[in-house]
Amino acid sequence: MDTRTLLQGFYPDLTPHQLELLERFTQELTAWNEKINLVSRKDIESLVEHHIVHSLAPLRVLSLQHAARVLDLGTGGGLPGIPLAIAYPDLSFHLVDSIAKKIRVVEATVAALGLKNVQVTCTRAEALPRAEYDLVVTRGVASLGQLWQWAAPRLRAGGGLVAYKGYPLPESDCVGVAASFVRVHPLGEVLAGEYFAQKCLVEVQS
Repeated sequence: MDTRTLLQGFYPDLTPHQLELLERFTQELTAWNEKINLVSRKDIESLVEHHIVHSLAPLRVLSLQHAARVLDLGTGGGLPGIPLAIAYPDLSFHLVDSIAKKIRVVEATVAALGLKNVQVTCTRAEALPRAEYDLVVTRGVASLGQLWQWAAPRLRAGGGLVAYKGYPLPESDCVGVAASFVRVHPLGEVLAGEYFAQKCLVEVQS
């Protein structure tokens, strides 16, 4: 199944232009991955489903229109920030990572795709400005507590964190986050396939 057909099956509301950009992003990421390890070699065959479809999961469970400025913390090769920037062209995205060679790839990819709503910076979370973002998104592997510690000072009043995590989410992952502020969205309920049955989005509100 080609990239556009697969993506459209999961997200039928994407426009032809968005599908084209997502297909081009997939090609860019595949090409760069030959030079720099952005995605696990064993996972590259499932790139679209495991990374592009996964990155777009907020389309199925969240409303992001309120989030005028979005921070992708630890973007790696541009995930989930670039797919989300394509899906939400009216929002402003800031993609950051502390690894310079990955950021150079993201900069080149954003330029190649002509994305005007994306800013890219090589920096650490601790060096980011405070109270500047409405939403932080991350596929980072740190615990939810650690991710929240990095994200919370960067959020404006009423802002939140969306973390891509495994499911079920262990209680130990949430240490340091008030339980009343956490909402878990199992992706197996909205996206078909065994892969998504083991994934969730975790929403933390400030």
